[in-house]
Amino acid sequence: MTHIPPPAEELRLLDAELWQLDARRAQLLARRAWLVAALQPKWQAPQPTGPRPAASPRPEASAPSVQNVLLVLGGVLLTIAAMVFTLVSWGHLGITGRTLVLGAVTVAALAAPLPLLKRGLRSTAESVAGLGLALTVLDAIALHGAVFPETPGAPYTAVASALLAALWTAYGLLPGATDLRLPRPAALVAAQLPLFFWAIAADAGSYGATAALLVTAGFDTVVALRTTPGSVRVVAAIGAYGVGAWGALAAGLLTWTASGPSAAARAAALLLLASAIALAAAWQGGRAAAHGAEVTRANGQALGLAVASGLLAVVAFGGSARSLLPELWTVPAHLAFGIALLAALRLDRLPDTVRRGLAWASGAVQALSLLWALPVVGVVVLGPLGWASRAWTGAPSDARTAVTVDVTWPPHAEAVPVVLAAVAAVLALAVRDTAWRPKATAGALGLAWATAITLPAVLELPYFAGLLIQGATTVGILTAAVFQRQRLTALGLALGTSASLACLALASQTATLTVLCGLVALFTAASWRLAPFTAPTALAYGAALAVAIGAAADWSPPHTALLVLVVPAAAALLAGRLGDSKATVPVEAAGATAGVLAIALAATDLPLLATVLALCGVITAGTAIRTDRRQVGYAAAALFLAAAWVRLAAWEVDTPEAYTLPVTIPALLVGVLRHRRDPQTSSWTAYAPGLAATLVPSLFAAWGDPHWTRPLLLGVAALLVTLAGARHHLQAPLLLGGAVLLLDALHELAPYLVQVTDALPRWVPPALAGLLLLALGATYEQRLRDARRVRSILTKMH
Repeated sequence: MTHIPPPAEELRLLDAELWQLDARRAQLLARRAWLVAALQPKWQAPQPTGPRPAASPRPEASAPSVQNVLLVLGGVLLTIAAMVFTLVSWGHLGITGRTLVLGAVTVAALAAPLPLLKRGLRSTAESVAGLGLALTVLDAIALHGAVFPETPGAPYTAVASALLAALWTAYGLLPGATDLRLPRPAALVAAQLPLFFWAIAADAGSYGATAALLVTAGFDTVVALRTTPGSVRVVAAIGAYGVGAWGALAAGLLTWTASGPSAAARAAALLLLASAIALAAAWQGGRAAAHGAEVTRANGQALGLAVASGLLAVVAFGGSARSLLPELWTVPAHLAFGIALLAALRLDRLPDTVRRGLAWASGAVQALSLLWALPVVGVVVLGPLGWASRAWTGAPSDARTAVTVDVTWPPHAEAVPVVLAAVAAVLALAVRDTAWRPKATAGALGLAWATAITLPAVLELPYFAGLLIQGATTVGILTAAVFQRQRLTALGLALGTSASLACLALASQTATLTVLCGLVALFTAASWRLAPFTAPTALAYGAALAVAIGAAADWSPPHTALLVLVVPAAAALLAGRLGDSKATVPVEAAGATAGVLAIALAATDLPLLATVLALCGVITAGTAIRTDRRQVGYAAAALFLAAAWVRLAAWEVDTPEAYTLPVTIPALLVGVLRHRRDPQTSSWTAYAPGLAATLVPSLFAAWGDPHWTRPLLLGVAALLVTLAGARHHLQAPLLLGGAVLLLDALHELAPYLVQVTDALPRWVPPALAGLLLLALGATYEQRLRDARRVRSILTKMH
């Protein structure tokens, strides 16, 4: 008989088997999932067959969005209805009716959000609360029209906005309404109006209204820094930035238009108030950043507020000083207060972000001061260029007249050296950061240079005193380039100063010669350390000195060109001594430029131009002796050839062979040497250029020459070239010589051929052509073999 366990035991057994089945099912499902992942994407789960059910349409607007839109629209419509009732239907009710209706509606609108919040209808509560706040505004408007019609608008607006702000704040702090987001931000918006309209009502003027704006901005700043709710902080921050910027701009305008020290002091007090508000906000933001709360954003805001605070303080103190000092010292006064901001760097109690912001504000003031001084520096440096068209017309009376020959002197420029020197001192002494120190040193050097070169013009020193000071500045700045680290900066300044000095010296002949001699000696002496830059500069001033000496000696430009050639000769000798130095190429470039200048000066006198070209060729040939400058030999040959051609043109020689033979003979010699060194060189490369240089121009000349001498000599020369090509199996001489010989012979036989053609009957040329064609056709195969043999012979030639 089958054993049937008791019910309790049977239940235990069933539970155990079910647990084992569940465990096995879990194992199988896990294995299936692994297999699907391993075979993906090769395997896809079987898709169900049959028609797919239609997908439900996706809603275009979510339920919360629809709810919010409906609530907002309902609140707006109710507000509009209340406005219409207040403005249109108000007069149909008595005072009691009006009070009861508006009071009942307003109380109901303000009370309704409380039970709605308890039921969890937060969005509906916010909409109804907004309606209640709008109704309070309408109540205030209605009261002014009905109860206080004689009260002016400004004081009533101040009182009403203050009461509304207090009412909305109290409403938002009620135990059941603390979850509402709208009342407290709305109260803060209403709080922007009382002080401003109270200042207007009290007839406080521009200063009172500006003070009201700044106090309101300070209140907003405190709220933004101390309030926890995000919506209130956002509204407070917007109010602080907006109202504060409005007040700061108004205070700045009052400072600019202040008519006396008293008005300037009051405007400065307003600016200092704005500066204090910004500094307090920056301080608080810097502390928050130091404690790690939203570090990046807090640092950025604190840095910007600190910069604004520093700039406002500078404008405040500078505006007060401007009312007491002459207009000349306006910029230096602002600069002094801007530099004073750097004292904040020594205050350890200030957060690092605030100190950096005040340092940036000081830098901005200094940069603006330098921008104001820049036109004066530009006039001093670039103004002397006007003497290029007025050279040696007479020394001016003072240094300022010397630099303003073609430009206007900027106003209030007497304070420019003070500004430049002050900023230079700050850069040299105040910047200690290792990353910024090299840049600050370079800037200090440049500003010290600008101070030195502007002093003579600013002080209206005598002309020669200005030259002496600018020359001393050039010496000092070049010495700094030799011995200090800021080599490139100092060298650039030295080059610019020397060029300006050279142009400034053009007013007087004596000054020009003296200055150019000094510059040549100075840059030559500096070449032992800075040869790649100073050696070419010395050569350039040497060329200018040569031109000046020629003009002082009353030489013509072609004769002066001979003196200028001293510079290319010196450059070639110096480049040979330098060898592989970095200064070699710049020195050679300077010498080549001087040579081009000499050629340009001699262009109007052909005999002297030929001499200059020949001398340039000698200098270039001397350079080509160096093993690393062999390619310069081509330039030397071109210069010698150009010199020969110019000399022939000066002698009025019109024979083309006189111009072409000086090319042909050296070219053939070079071709012979090359062919001996490399027998595989083609004759077209070695000899064709030289031969064509004479044969082709002579052939054209022979065809237009009515005499027999040139054609005869050309034919003899072409025959000799053809025989030489045949003797040495050279393709280029054989074909060039043969072609020229054939064309020259045709030229000589042309008159006779014309006579024979005229004497023959008209049927003779066609008959001769036909006989020729028959003869060619009869011997076609033999002619082909002969042609192949000739082509083979020519191919074997070089």
